[in-house]
Amino acid sequence: MTAKPGEPAPCAGPDLQTRKPSFALPANATDCHAHVFGAKEKYGWAGDRLYTPPPVLLKDYLAMHDALGVTRGVIVQSGVHGSNNDVLVDAIAQSDGRLRGIALIPEDISDAELDRLHASGVRGFRANLVAGTGVQFDASRKLAARVARLGWHVQYLLDIEKFPTLDRVLGDFPVEVMIDHMGRPDTRGGTAAPGFQALIRFLKSGRGWSKLSAPYRTSREAPPYADITQFAHALVAAAPDRLVWGTDWPHVMMETAMPNTAIFADLLTTWVPDEAVRKRILVDNPARLYGFK
Repeated sequence: MTAKPGEPAPCAGPDLQTRKPSFALPANATDCHAHVFGAKEKYGWAGDRLYTPPPVLLKDYLAMHDALGVTRGVIVQSGVHGSNNDVLVDAIAQSDGRLRGIALIPEDISDAELDRLHASGVRGFRANLVAGTGVQFDASRKLAARVARLGWHVQYLLDIEKFPTLDRVLGDFPVEVMIDHMGRPDTRGGTAAPGFQALIRFLKSGRGWSKLSAPYRTSREAPPYADITQFAHALVAAAPDRLVWGTDWPHVMMETAMPNTAIFADLLTTWVPDEAVRKRILVDNPARLYGFK
C-alpha cells in the first residue's frame, strides 16, 4: 500500500501474533500507552495527520492485552482522528471498565465537552511538542488550568534534552504532568545529560510522571534496546512511585522491523528486576493516576 501524492504515508501494521511474555504479569497489570483507530467513514481522518493508520481496531488491541496478561489499558488519542475523541470514547465504553483515555483537545473546547469526556473515562490530555501538532505549550498551560477541576493531568511528548530546566518550567503547573517515553532520551548523552537530570528532579518533586515505554523511538540498537536500559534504571532508582509502563502499540511510524509486542513486557525484567517495584509500576501507580477501581 502506497500513499497518494500529498497524502501521509501508510503505517505498517503490528505483529498480531503476540506471544506470551517471559514472566507472568501481576493481576490488574496496566498498559498505559497505546493507540486505537476507527473507521474513516465513521470518525474521519485529520487532514494534518502524520500517517495513515494500519487496519487495526479495538478488538486487535484487546487481543494483544489478553496475550500479554494485561487487564487494564490507557488509550492515547491519535492525531489520525484529530480532536474528534469519539473513537476514544466509544472504545472505553466497549471495554467493560478495562480502559481509560487521554484526549487531544483544542484550546477552545467547551466545559460541557470536557465534562462529557471526563464522564466517559478520559483522565488527561496530550500535547505533542515533537511533531508540533495540536495544542502547544502555552495553550496547554491554559488548558491545564481549566481541567484541574476534573483532576486530569497533561501528557507531553517531548525530547527531554530540549528542556534542561524542565523541573522549573513545569514546577508551578496547575496539574500534574506526564512525560511520555522516558522523555525520549538521547542515548549519546547518558543519564547525566541536563535534560534527563531535570526529568529526574521533576519526578522526585512529586508533580511529574513518566512512562517506561517506546525504547525504539531513540535507541540506536536493535532489540532489546540495551542502550536505553541505563535510563530506565535511573528513573526506577529515583522515583518508582512516579512511573507507569506502556506498550506503545501498534508501534506507528516504525523505521525498523516491527517487534512483537511481548518484548516490551519482557524488558521489564531487565528494567525493573524487583518484583514488588514492578507491581507498583504496573498496577498501583496506574490505579492512582487514572482512577482504576
